[in-house]
Amino acid sequence: MLRLTWVQPEDLLGHELRQAAQDGREPSAIASRWRAAGGWEAQERAGASPRRASRYLRLLAEDLLDELADLPSRLAEEEPTDLERIRSLCPQWPGKGDARRAAPARERLEAAWLGRAAGCLLGKPVEKLPLDGIRALAASTGNWPLTTYFTARGVPPDLLETYPWNRRSAHTSLAENIDGMPEDDDLNYPLLNLLLLRRHGRDFTTTDVARLWLDELPAGRTFTAERLAYRNLLSGIEPPHTARHRNPFREWIGALIRADVHGWTHPGDPAAAAEQAHRDATLTHTANGVYAAMFTAAAVATAATGAHDVHTCLRTGLTVVPPRSRLARAVTHAVRLARTHEDFDAVVDELHATYSPTHHWVHAVPNTALLAAALTHADGDFTGSICRAVSGGWDTDSNGATAGGIAALLAGDPAALPDRWTAPLKNRLATSVADFDGTGFDTLAHLTHREASRP
Repeated sequence: MLRLTWVQPEDLLGHELRQAAQDGREPSAIASRWRAAGGWEAQERAGASPRRASRYLRLLAEDLLDELADLPSRLAEEEPTDLERIRSLCPQWPGKGDARRAAPARERLEAAWLGRAAGCLLGKPVEKLPLDGIRALAASTGNWPLTTYFTARGVPPDLLETYPWNRRSAHTSLAENIDGMPEDDDLNYPLLNLLLLRRHGRDFTTTDVARLWLDELPAGRTFTAERLAYRNLLSGIEPPHTARHRNPFREWIGALIRADVHGWTHPGDPAAAAEQAHRDATLTHTANGVYAAMFTAAAVATAATGAHDVHTCLRTGLTVVPPRSRLARAVTHAVRLARTHEDFDAVVDELHATYSPTHHWVHAVPNTALLAAALTHADGDFTGSICRAVSGGWDTDSNGATAGGIAALLAGDPAALPDRWTAPLKNRLATSVADFDGTGFDTLAHLTHREASRP
């Protein structure tokens, strides 16, 4: 029996019920109808339930998804998706940057690509594992607090049985197995955005993003919101409705992981970076899912100048996020925790106590908060940033990637990154995107510099 993840209506309904409760709708009556009919809760880790639904239950799930979409939200005014309305809610929206500002140096961009890859790779083997499992696996090999890549050498068999590594990643991302950067969506999307800028320039539309995906992105390499938007495109639904139609993952982390290139190519112009990220994000996401991408793009654009510390970058990121949104409140809370606690584990424990009971581990709100906390607590240091981001759990590879990209961008040069992180990458990444398979990070820096230098 083939059970595709993230697509069956009966598996989407539980996630949409949770999303509705978070975004200010009142789903209790619909939830009662679903449960009375024998429907189940959202899957916590996988995207597909192990059982096949009856035809009746599947049709009911489709109807209820549409009913949930029609419910009014009490948060609609505070959390818009339209760019002009977002701007109107942001009293500190950044001014137009210097259009003539030089592109970041190739060395700085190479460091950013390497940092993104290393942070992602650190998080890959423990993706989907609970926080206790991550801590136990690392501690069993003397690697806690984290200082280097995970290894299976020396881990007791009973611990591996309790907390098995991510099955898709262990053979390429444990220290003893690393041989270049393996394929990951956290690197695929930046590659796609390089293609996007090469083909359409800075004035690309959301429809251009959609066409590029259909041409260059294999459907099997998409997940959660991206997979549903992809499916919606194939069903003839056009952007931005692709983000909303039966897509309960529209506030998850997928748009955030696509944002770095928008910042890299707009050094010193966080507003333009955020606006570009918005056009990309609205293919798949709404509200806080879009804000996470805009926040990241603005922070990266600030870091790309090499003239600011990480705290200024994060503050700038918040200027493009509606201040009363859930994302803004979560990031502000996380930064405050990071400044209060000397022990980062205490920061993580409080974040998990706040968000884990109500949010999926891929949701943008807790993950962006953890990202901000890790960068703040590490004061932008590269090793400290990626190790804190990954040690905090949730979407470990995505958080490690974004933290690594920002911290390495601030470091400014590949030589500033410790060899233990970069040498195993062998200046090579694997991907199924276009002709990039086997490309070196130095070449990617050259291509990024060219796009950042365009008028």
